[in-house]
Amino acid sequence: MKVLALAGSTSYTSVNRQLANHAASLIPGADITALDIKSYTLPIYSSDEESDNGIPADAHAFLEAIRSHDAIIISLAEHNGSYAAAFKNLYDWTSRIETKLWSDKPMLLMATSPGARGGATVLETATATFPRMGADLRATFSLPSFYDQFTNEGIKDEILAAELRKAVDALVVNLP
Repeated sequence: MKVLALAGSTSYTSVNRQLANHAASLIPGADITALDIKSYTLPIYSSDEESDNGIPADAHAFLEAIRSHDAIIISLAEHNGSYAAAFKNLYDWTSRIETKLWSDKPMLLMATSPGARGGATVLETATATFPRMGADLRATFSLPSFYDQFTNEGIKDEILAAELRKAVDALVVNLP
């Protein structure tokens, strides 16, 4: 099983990258691609930019990365209650190629943050919109207070750790 793990953040120390990679590591025998959205260089989306220069190759490359995997684990950073700008730009460009950019792939959608809400607002937004954009949304998970809850070994709180395990299990049910 090929699993794409990504964070909606460009930070090298992204708590969402750590969570996405941890969740992916819970899938025995999975071939995991830890994707860094920072590797996609795109101009800010506008219809004028698209009309003048077309859709950038990196948007096509991102769509191909999605299509070439069996499942997706994504953990979204929350910036002022919404997607991080770099993620939103990549998402916007890719949706110009294919509206259902998530390609009907099974998805575990997550968010975390240093705060007690754990990225709840961005997670709610994505939960409402990603299925319309082709996500087979199998589970969601929010980890509050990342720095209090997460270590190199995983999630400290047993209840939250069990919730993540259940979410990962829901992602992979009936997959090869």
